[in-house]
Amino acid sequence: MTDSGQGTKINQKKAARVLVTGALGFLGNRIVDELLMDDSPLPVEKVIAMDIKPFSGVPDERVEFIQGDICDQGLMERLTTDTDIVIHSAAIIDWGTKSRAEVLDSNVGGTRNVIEACRKNSVRNLIYTSSLDAVYSGKPLIDIDETQPYPEKHVNVYCESKHLTEIEVQQANGNELRTCILRPGDVFGERDPYHIEPLIKMAKSGFYVRLGNGKSKCQHVYVGNMAFAHVLAAAELWRGNTKIAGEIYFITDGEGENFFRFFDQIVEGSGHRIFPKNAWIPRNIAYSMGAVSEWIAMLLRPVKHYNPKFSRFAVAYTCTDFTFSSKKAMNDFNYRPKYDRDVALKRTIEFYSAVPP
Repeated sequence: MTDSGQGTKINQKKAARVLVTGALGFLGNRIVDELLMDDSPLPVEKVIAMDIKPFSGVPDERVEFIQGDICDQGLMERLTTDTDIVIHSAAIIDWGTKSRAEVLDSNVGGTRNVIEACRKNSVRNLIYTSSLDAVYSGKPLIDIDETQPYPEKHVNVYCESKHLTEIEVQQANGNELRTCILRPGDVFGERDPYHIEPLIKMAKSGFYVRLGNGKSKCQHVYVGNMAFAHVLAAAELWRGNTKIAGEIYFITDGEGENFFRFFDQIVEGSGHRIFPKNAWIPRNIAYSMGAVSEWIAMLLRPVKHYNPKFSRFAVAYTCTDFTFSSKKAMNDFNYRPKYDRDVALKRTIEFYSAVPP
């Protein structure tokens, strides 16, 4: 071990053993991919890929797949044995159909399990995937930075859970465990289950509508860039960069754009017809429709559980300005998008162009 010049020690191990939770998720899967790439900023000996869902496919020899739940304290303790870095991206993403207890138990309680397991097994580095929803208030937030305070009241329990979990992760930061929190903009890209798939489904239905008036702006980030930001932050902690320990970072890769105008180019680019070409539902009407959609989902829950894509939260979020930048991440750990916007859009459009109708 030698001094880093920043008052800490640089880890002299040749390669790290990394645990990724939520490794089958939209983002978690790309984090694993970025860790294994030849140009990864973090040398990797082994990746333990954990998810609550079962795995399939042919694994890379450096990857060990584990099916399990972060709420299983014993399992988390076993998986963090002889682990150098934990990238914790597992979470329940829900906007109104799961109970308050379910969301908090998994997102907050599960993260406590991860933190305690790290402490017990002397894991030194923890990267946590949070969300811009932690500071979302339902009101416009324009060109904010990481000093933006948490709202006094959250619009739903998911947003509240991200706030509470950020506090847990920040409080865990110290000499024995160094933590870093990343807040993504709206993540898009191949296999996007939250934005692109519902919009394409709507286009296929033959009637495509947007919410609001097309003027509100929000931030987006390509899934590959968000995954790269995790690996880059993990590498910096691994090398002894204590400047980022205990810090929170917004991650985006472009200027603010209207949610629907941004995704329209992917829907149309992948060969789907948008009709009518310019149909917009005013915010107030859409909000009432979102409430009805949530009510129907709750009624059907005993028979079929699904997370409605059309919700009050979705309406408020896509119709409200919410913009920020990644300047702090650029300054503190030299984050720059690995994939430029043209490449990100091209890859996303090519993926959805190849998906059977």
